[in-house]
Amino acid sequence: MTGLPIMSVGKSGQNRENLRQHNLSLVLRLLHQMGTVARSQLTSITGLNRSTISDLVAELAARGLVIESEAMQVGGVGRPSLSVATATNVVAFAVNPEIDATTIAAVTLDGQIIDRIRYPTHTQPEPQKAAQIANQLITSMRKQLPVGTRIAGVGAAVPGQVRVNDGVVRFAPHLNWVEAPFGPMLSQLTGLPVSVDNDASLATLAERTYGSAKGARHVVSLFAGSGGIGGGVIVDGLPLRGSTGYAGELGHMQISNSSEVDFSGLPGTLEALVRRDDLLEVFKLYSATDEELDFEILNATDKGPVKVIQSQIDALGRGIGVLATIFNPQMVVLSGFLSSLFQFDSDRLLDVVRKSTLQSAHDSLLVRTGDLGTKAVLVGAAELAFNNLLENPAAAPLFPANN
Repeated sequence: MTGLPIMSVGKSGQNRENLRQHNLSLVLRLLHQMGTVARSQLTSITGLNRSTISDLVAELAARGLVIESEAMQVGGVGRPSLSVATATNVVAFAVNPEIDATTIAAVTLDGQIIDRIRYPTHTQPEPQKAAQIANQLITSMRKQLPVGTRIAGVGAAVPGQVRVNDGVVRFAPHLNWVEAPFGPMLSQLTGLPVSVDNDASLATLAERTYGSAKGARHVVSLFAGSGGIGGGVIVDGLPLRGSTGYAGELGHMQISNSSEVDFSGLPGTLEALVRRDDLLEVFKLYSATDEELDFEILNATDKGPVKVIQSQIDALGRGIGVLATIFNPQMVVLSGFLSSLFQFDSDRLLDVVRKSTLQSAHDSLLVRTGDLGTKAVLVGAAELAFNNLLENPAAAPLFPANN
């Protein structure tokens, strides 16, 4: 994979037989993104005729990738229409190594997390150790999956710069990983294909596919976790990746003359001023899940925590203002603990955004929290593993869950 597989749904299908593979991919991607869809709706969206859609759905069903059912009719007459959905027994594993835990999830082809395990670590794991933990959890999870489940592969979301072509993590500062071949290591241990990308880019992909940015063509996404702040930019429906694939490091944008430095040692950046560790410290927490930190932020009343939260809200607002002026997006999506900051005092944040943005950029700007919450990174990582299947449904290999 060389970029985020964001698909713009449109009438791009073809009836020519030599483009059958293209059409199989088109139909499966539609179902993957939209959920249950009536056959008649597939015809309308793709521009393909009914017999072609019938043949394509039949082939996907024969391969065990989709299922058909009769749609409920209210007050109608005649034969009920057929609806199509992705099969529930095709899954991918998502892996997310962070400074304080490695998390594994099993995600179905329609983006639902059916199992999730968080393995706490007290120190930054070496790449080999993180791969061993992930393999151990994946092995255990495979044994629990229903008989007949098939696996598309593994997607790993890493807080750092990733060379997506070969799964090498070039630099993950808070993990102290440099030139770490995490993808190949994990593939060798699991016996499954592994794809790796930046965690914030994958959260952007998930929100664009299933969440609050679904259908939007101009989006800026900001994601914050224990590894700092990253992001993604979608321009006219396509991800902005940069000349070498490392675009989206929005947390390193300088917004202040503060001497505080971020994980990469850069002063005055958004990541330097909006820090998860500072929140944990003020709440007197050694570590916390995203849900636990979200609870603390939303229920903060004491002067000390409120002051820290407000300071981070102000810095976040300035950062959003700069991004809105540069990219002029339809919306900015906030994920991780940034969504908790927004919910704590949305009026304060939006006021800072307005004061930090050209009026032409903020007039129609929407600032939203991510719909997927803490699931965004894991769902996005699973998208990596599903990409080969979505591109080539007739030939992409699937692996048994239970040997």
